[in-house]
Amino acid sequence: MNTRNVYLKMKTLEEAREILFTAFSPIQNLPGETVPVLDAIGRVTAEAVSARLSSPNFHSAAMDGIAVKAENTFGASETQPKQLIVNKDVFFLNTGHVLPKETNSVIMIEHVNILDENRIEIEAPAVPWQHVRKMGEDIVATELLFPRNHVITPYCVGALLSGGIFSVSVRRKPRVLIIPTGSELVDWNEADMDQLHPGQVLETNSFVLGKLVESSGGVYERHDKIKDDAGKIKEALLKGIKGEYDIVLIIGGSSAGSEDYAKSIILEAGEVLVHGVTIMPGKPVVIGTAGNKPVFGIPGYPVSAIVAFEQFVYPVICKMLGQPEKERQKAEVMPAKKIASKLGVEEFLRVKLGKVGNKVIATSLPRGAGCITSITEADGIIRIPNHVEGINAQEPVQAELLRPLSSINNTIVVVGSHDNTLDVLADIIKAGSSNLTLSSSHVGSMGGLMAVKNGVCHLAGSHLLDTTDGSYNVSYIKKYLPDMKIKVVNLVFRDQGLIVARGNPKNIKGIGDLARQDITFINRQGGSGTRILLDYRLSQLGINPKLITGYDNEEFTHMSVAVAVLSGSADAGLGIYAAANALHLDFIPVVTEQYDLVIPEIFFETGNIQILLETINTADFKNRVESLGGYSTKNTGKIIL
Repeated sequence: MNTRNVYLKMKTLEEAREILFTAFSPIQNLPGETVPVLDAIGRVTAEAVSARLSSPNFHSAAMDGIAVKAENTFGASETQPKQLIVNKDVFFLNTGHVLPKETNSVIMIEHVNILDENRIEIEAPAVPWQHVRKMGEDIVATELLFPRNHVITPYCVGALLSGGIFSVSVRRKPRVLIIPTGSELVDWNEADMDQLHPGQVLETNSFVLGKLVESSGGVYERHDKIKDDAGKIKEALLKGIKGEYDIVLIIGGSSAGSEDYAKSIILEAGEVLVHGVTIMPGKPVVIGTAGNKPVFGIPGYPVSAIVAFEQFVYPVICKMLGQPEKERQKAEVMPAKKIASKLGVEEFLRVKLGKVGNKVIATSLPRGAGCITSITEADGIIRIPNHVEGINAQEPVQAELLRPLSSINNTIVVVGSHDNTLDVLADIIKAGSSNLTLSSSHVGSMGGLMAVKNGVCHLAGSHLLDTTDGSYNVSYIKKYLPDMKIKVVNLVFRDQGLIVARGNPKNIKGIGDLARQDITFINRQGGSGTRILLDYRLSQLGINPKLITGYDNEEFTHMSVAVAVLSGSADAGLGIYAAANALHLDFIPVVTEQYDLVIPEIFFETGNIQILLETINTADFKNRVESLGGYSTKNTGKIIL
């Protein structure tokens, strides 16, 4: 009978790190190996490096001109110029040439009057060593170039070669064995994308962690994936700790499930130091030792795996290389809205960032540990301490930056209704203006208007239907933003309707069928334009929303609605044709609606917004939008208000 792990003695992040570093104190620097200088970029010196040659190793001219003995030029002036004999008193030379013996100064050619091929004239004296690069000016033989534990950069190559150093002793790279485990795993390079079965997962964590190892200064080897078999996992671990590896990572099996073997296997092979850390994501991490080597049980969710690596494995690699942990740049940011968090857990909150006015605004991304895109789309991480229950809107907090601040300052922040054309717009803007980024967050049309009102975005995407006259957005703007000067620009017209499974197996014909007991619906969130449209049509038909199975199940994007239908968790959802078309689903038209950009006047004339407006008027944008299906660009770029 399988047993489950229980987190009986979870540690805080600070406690877990202290336990780790105490157990391996001191973490020994790895020994050196000799490599050619040109192959040493990014490596860490294992021994002090001293110059073998001086640079320059002779006195040389720093300017084109004539070499002289300065003392022979004294007394020269404009009123009493001095003549000197070529190849006796003076010697012509170019920059970098060896200074002739018994000369100690160079006069620039511009200051020389050539009388004939044997005589020159000067009108000012030279001083000793003017315009001369003395021997050893840059490097003196035997002087220290770089101490131990110095990271060799491309700049260092010049100094090493100039100092006569052509090979250098650098620390051996830490070797990390990565063991992916799990019966559900499928190798991405062997998988048939059309034949993945429910429950099968592409194994990607080992490659992400492997590249993190490389970027940290180590090398990795990936073990073949192992099913949930305790004996085979233990065999791989024992082979790892007896081999030439410095660190072993077991991916998966660190949690509390009945087939999570990492803890018990590490315990059999050595000692478990920590099981469970009060961080989110990353809680299930296991820290242990076997064969006097660090062994980690890495959680299977991708974001948890990344956080666990960065907080525990990366610091160990740094210490093996004699390097400090690199700290990310930080910036003060303002959360766009209040963000709750659990007491007793330190949360690594992934956020999008953009400078709106004079503030850097932070918008929270999905918090699930399985959402790898919450890292790839993140501009920063806000660490919420374990002793607070969250952070308040517009209350300044520190964020660790994943992108340069200059890039964040040059981001167009869009908040509001989701539309696939925003992805097209972001791509074209980035291609045409590489320093400009468009970042969109999907909170629904009403959420977008409130973001505009609160000054936390540059513009909002909106398709709010006025059910009294059939117009879009303007009446809502006048009602909710009465004191703001606003510009409204049409982005697209789009077909909105019911997304159903291919072939429409439930024979759904329209909104009225959603009340059928055999239909499961997937809804959009309250405040979204799609939700307002649905509720309006239901009221027209006299249908009580409570009769619709799944009415309270909400998603935040049209693509999420389409995926729910594709997966079979819902029979129908209201969304745009482009989302249905992208996933090869059927579509039942309901309405063609107007999707606009709501832009405060204070931003309308800024350079970045003008680039955006110019972009949506290009043929490239319109053609790509039309190719998605279900869109019309007949009024794209037209100012509505």
